[in-house]
Amino acid sequence: MSHMVYPTTNFKAVEQLTIERGDGVYVYDNNGNQYLEGMSGLWCASLGFNNAELIEAATKQMEKLSYAHMFGGKVHEPGMQLADKLAAMVPVDNAHIFMGSSGSDANDSHIKMLRYYFSAIGKPEKRKIIARERSYHGVTVAAACLTGLPVNQTGFDLPIDAIGVLRTDAPHYYRGRLEGETEAQFVDRITGNLEAMILREGPETIAAFIAEPITGASGVIVPPAGYYEKVQAILAKYDILFWADEVITGFGRTGNDFGVTTMDIKPDLMSFAKQLSSSYVPISASVIPGKMYDAMIEETAKNGVFGHGYTYSAHPVAAAVALKTLEIYERENLFAKAAETGDYLQTRLAEFRDHPLVGEVRGAGMIAAVELVANKETGAAFENAGAVGGFAANACQNHGLISRPVAGSSLALCPPLITTKAQIDEIVEKMGKALDDTQAFVSK
Repeated sequence: MSHMVYPTTNFKAVEQLTIERGDGVYVYDNNGNQYLEGMSGLWCASLGFNNAELIEAATKQMEKLSYAHMFGGKVHEPGMQLADKLAAMVPVDNAHIFMGSSGSDANDSHIKMLRYYFSAIGKPEKRKIIARERSYHGVTVAAACLTGLPVNQTGFDLPIDAIGVLRTDAPHYYRGRLEGETEAQFVDRITGNLEAMILREGPETIAAFIAEPITGASGVIVPPAGYYEKVQAILAKYDILFWADEVITGFGRTGNDFGVTTMDIKPDLMSFAKQLSSSYVPISASVIPGKMYDAMIEETAKNGVFGHGYTYSAHPVAAAVALKTLEIYERENLFAKAAETGDYLQTRLAEFRDHPLVGEVRGAGMIAAVELVANKETGAAFENAGAVGGFAANACQNHGLISRPVAGSSLALCPPLITTKAQIDEIVEKMGKALDDTQAFVSK
């Protein structure tokens, strides 16, 4: 057994599958078995594996400039070019970009920049952040405080109150509705709860509301119609910034450039990672509006420097690979293609709604989840939902499909954007076999 401390793993169940190589949408284990990578790794390998252009971009940049930092006025072209490219793409006014290496550090950086900004404009008390139940925003200390999943918080004694995190309802109608409640009534109730909390806490103390436009690890929750419209009206009323965590939904995943486009959101802040470089090299981006950046300029001069930055912020190799990734997206019209293929994925997965185990099929574009339930009529969850979800994911793997159990007994799918309709048929065929295996398992 390796001396590795394995991430997000039961330490009594390590080293289950050794992935040795990848090509296109497929990966292969050390025994030569092929798997369709239905999760793009961890929601991230948008261009699949062994993409020659990305490998070449990394190689050329390593040969030219393998590393340079951006502290103290030093700069390099790939980083500046990437910042300008992103600023032109995002729906944020006069956007400015801070770069790191992961979605978690992108969200950490936002917390610090929010505090820096509000201190600079004379509102240091405006520091609380509203996050939702069943949200995922990372696992560093501050980002894990934003996250609303027990598994990422239990045992870590996180400083949630010190960070100033407030929690509001998850917008999941299927799981959160009251008996007889319509979707519209559900939206009115949970947005009413949001406004009541803001008033209770004091809007002058709240900096931002963070949300994944469509969630990932919490079960691929697609909020009901009208939810974001009402949320944004409330935030505007009380001068609270909308912070869109696009680490999963960014760059074509939902069938549009960004999840905010799909869900009709006008964000103030945005977080990116994963598909920014198709995850060939780690890189992240924290997007802030021009008004924040402008307000911070004099503060940095007064303090001597903006005292935040990473050794690998805007790493030139990562920036070069990200630039090539964005070039491929644009050249291949991949966002539009992902919309078309995504519609096909959602249509094919909807066929599972008649399966006796399936309570809900949900998603948008090339991200989806199939929720397994103990009682199809009532939607009652399994008593040991995690065991059922784990069995179902293993059954998928046994049939040559990698999925991921999330939110207990939901099976998530997030295939590469380059996946074809024929490969989606393959996904559905393999998942169908796994569902039948799971049905036999829970019927014992």
